[in-house]
Amino acid sequence: MEKKPILEIKGYSKTYGEGKKAADNVTLTIESGDIYGFIGHNGAGKSTTIRAVVGVLDFNEGEILIDGHSVKKDPIECKKITAYIPDNPDLYENLTGMQYLDFISDVFEISKEDRKERIDHYAERLEIADALGDLISSYSHGMKQKLAIISALIHEPKLIVMDEPFVGLDPKASFILKQIMHELCEKGTAIFFSTHVLDVAEKLCNKVAIIKQGKIITSGTMDELTHGASLEEAFLET
Repeated sequence: MEKKPILEIKGYSKTYGEGKKAADNVTLTIESGDIYGFIGHNGAGKSTTIRAVVGVLDFNEGEILIDGHSVKKDPIECKKITAYIPDNPDLYENLTGMQYLDFISDVFEISKEDRKERIDHYAERLEIADALGDLISSYSHGMKQKLAIISALIHEPKLIVMDEPFVGLDPKASFILKQIMHELCEKGTAIFFSTHVLDVAEKLCNKVAIIKQGKIITSGTMDELTHGASLEEAFLET
């Protein structure tokens, strides 16, 4: 599989309030087939960067491209090929799980046949199929997270962006999500996700960036960052 840049963040900065930079000249390239971990303490600038990538947060400095399309100038094209799973999914509580997935499928103009096949596939794997007829308001946090995952994958995006995706998932669901991530990357999907759980990043990612106080301290392949040590040791050194 030939690798090509799917997400390019070039000199992205975001300033809040009295000149505090939540993101400072962030520059990263995520290629097709990458599982790219974005690591840092709470408040380091992970969510600020992720929200700019998916078009939730406006920004003035820098450029963000998704498969060559500018997030600022061509947001619709970017959203067509991107999926976003926030750390706390905000879903329409008055719909059933299936109604919500149908709504998302309509937004992305997915045929009835394709949506049924994809929903059945992921709902069975994530063990939520029996609950799709229930109102989302009755779901636990973990079930909402599973529904958000299915809704994100339904249009077969080129780029999947996730903010702390394993928070709230039980161990089995976490394992299945990791399997799905690997399978998608083998098909050429790019995954960019934030985490503060270093063990997860070390086992899952082929590339990692560490952000501190809004700045990228180091980035590269897992081998380049760890030099045979653990990611935890590399992180603490930085």
